[in-house]
Amino acid sequence: MIVLIVLGVLLAVVGIIGSVVPGLPGPPLSWVGMLCVFFAGKGGDNPMSTTILLVWLLITVIVTVLDYIVPAGVTRLAGGHKAASTGAMLGLFAGMFFTPIGVVAGALIGAFLGELLVNDKGVWAAFKAGAGAFLGFIFGTGLKLICSGIMAWLIVKYAFF
Repeated sequence: MIVLIVLGVLLAVVGIIGSVVPGLPGPPLSWVGMLCVFFAGKGGDNPMSTTILLVWLLITVIVTVLDYIVPAGVTRLAGGHKAASTGAMLGLFAGMFFTPIGVVAGALIGAFLGELLVNDKGVWAAFKAGAGAFLGFIFGTGLKLICSGIMAWLIVKYAFF
C-alpha cells in the first residue's frame, strides 16, 4: 500500500510538470496517480470512491482532447496556420531553459516566427496568428494545470487524510 501511495504522489508531481512540458501527458499521469491511491485506499477509513475516479477519468479525457483542439482552433480564428502552433511549442521548449518568463516569451516569439517564416503574409498577420496560437496554447496549458493540480490535491487528500 505504501508503494502505491508513493507512486501516486510521484505521478501527481510528474503530471503537474507534464502539464507544462511538451511530450509528457500531464492529466493522464495524474489520473494514474489517482488510480494508485484508489487501490491503496481499499479498506481504509476514507477510501476514494469509484465515482470520483470515473468522473476524473472523464474530465481527463475531455481536457486531453481539448488540448489538441483548442490551440489549433484559436490559431485558425486568428488567421494562423500549423506553423504558428508548432512555433509556439518549439518556443516554449527553448524558453524552458530560462525563467518562467522565458517559457511565455518563447511560446509567443516562436508562434510569431513560425507564422512569419512559413506563411509570409507580413508582420501584422504573423503577429495576429502568433498571438492566437499563443493564447490557445496558454489556455490548453492552463486547463491541464488546473486539472492536474486538482487531481494532485485529491491524491494527497485521499492518501494522507
